[in-house]
Amino acid sequence: MAFLLVMKKALYLLFLILASCSKHESGPPKEYEGPLQEAEQVELLYTENEKIKVKMRTPLLYEFKTGDREFPKGLNLEFYDVNGKLSSTLRADHAYYFKTDDKWRARGKVEVVNIEKNEQLNTEELFWFPAQEHISTDKFVTIRMQKEVIYGEGLRAKQDMSSYEIIDPHGSFSVEGQ
Repeated sequence: MAFLLVMKKALYLLFLILASCSKHESGPPKEYEGPLQEAEQVELLYTENEKIKVKMRTPLLYEFKTGDREFPKGLNLEFYDVNGKLSSTLRADHAYYFKTDDKWRARGKVEVVNIEKNEQLNTEELFWFPAQEHISTDKFVTIRMQKEVIYGEGLRAKQDMSSYEIIDPHGSFSVEGQ
């Protein structure tokens, strides 16, 4: 009887070994495409001729193999004029930097404020092109000025919102006479 018990255990063990060896690989291993680096509480300064042009703050930054960067917990940018004075800000709930295109995409609650003009742009998606120093969107926009609010679809503007064009304005607003 002990012999029979030992034979059952041996057969069971042999079955487990054969079963585990019969698994097949489903092809070559997939290359990891996630972030290679992760950083928290990041503050970066972009300078030109030893003067701060843009200050960036983010609670979380992912950097990928391609050089692209993702800001899953939002992004705050401060833009400075040639004299080093804060001229505008940009905030977003989520952002992504496309290195090959040198283009940024901000999503979620996106807000651009021109400090000097006391104007604020709100939209759900905005693209920033640092080399051209301009921003654009094809989404719904709201621009709050000191005495008026303008609505529309689509926008092209300087990155500091010192000048802008709403592609398809909505609603009524006054135009100053010359």
